[in-house]
Amino acid sequence: MNAGLHELPLIFFTVLAQSAVGAFLVFTFVLLQSQNDKSRCYIYRVMFVVLVLLGLGFVASILHLGSPLRAFNSLNRVGESMLSNEIASGAIFFVLAVLYWLISVLDKMPVALGKLWLIVTSVVGLVFMYMMAHVYFLATVLTWHTPLTPLAFYLTVVVGGLALGYALLEPNSAKNYHLSWVKGLYAIGVLLIAICVVYQGISLGRIHSSVQQATALVPDYAPMMVLRLCLLGIAAVLLVKSKNAAVLLLAVVLTFTGELIGRTLFYGLHITAGMAVGS
Repeated sequence: MNAGLHELPLIFFTVLAQSAVGAFLVFTFVLLQSQNDKSRCYIYRVMFVVLVLLGLGFVASILHLGSPLRAFNSLNRVGESMLSNEIASGAIFFVLAVLYWLISVLDKMPVALGKLWLIVTSVVGLVFMYMMAHVYFLATVLTWHTPLTPLAFYLTVVVGGLALGYALLEPNSAKNYHLSWVKGLYAIGVLLIAICVVYQGISLGRIHSSVQQATALVPDYAPMMVLRLCLLGIAAVLLVKSKNAAVLLLAVVLTFTGELIGRTLFYGLHITAGMAVGS
């Protein structure tokens, strides 16, 4: 697991950004339904938490780049580079989400425009997630050049976003929406993650470099993934069994911790094609 810790800023950036986008999608689904004024005020208030987490994710990405200027320089190849596309789409999503929240909090957002704004912002968020996943879908990195890479990123959007969205929206005493579907979808997400973990664990044995096996990069892959799945499983039980805000917060923490573990192992599994062959 230590092999991936050198990319700690990227670990936090990807997990926080993916979870924030997933949560925003949940918020969009709820807000597109008819809400009373009291419910909307609550939703706008807790949406700030999502924006803060997204902002922290971008701060982590800047720490990885070393300077905000490098982020601007990375925009030079928008349309040609997945990294540039990721930064551009992420920045647009963040600006749109913050502006929506600000205008709504000030009670200046027309209902029809607000719904259109939510839909457009959500679409941009999905584009952001697509770009982020394909930044790592590199032919030069055999352990990443697999459908498991984008799938793993999308599943973090699912479990991280659902847990965060549910924990923030369920305690709303004025709600006239139902979130029971979140729990079932979260469980399906965990099941798919478990399938990916098993498949990846088997496939790693077929990738090696001239001097090292892929499995040697993460010798603790199995126990750490078991821990990850246990955390996600416990979080699923908490989401199903409880509506207490503190317990739901614990479910979010467990989910984030599990995904941070998975992402750390992902970054630890880096073997370039120049030094590796698949067998």
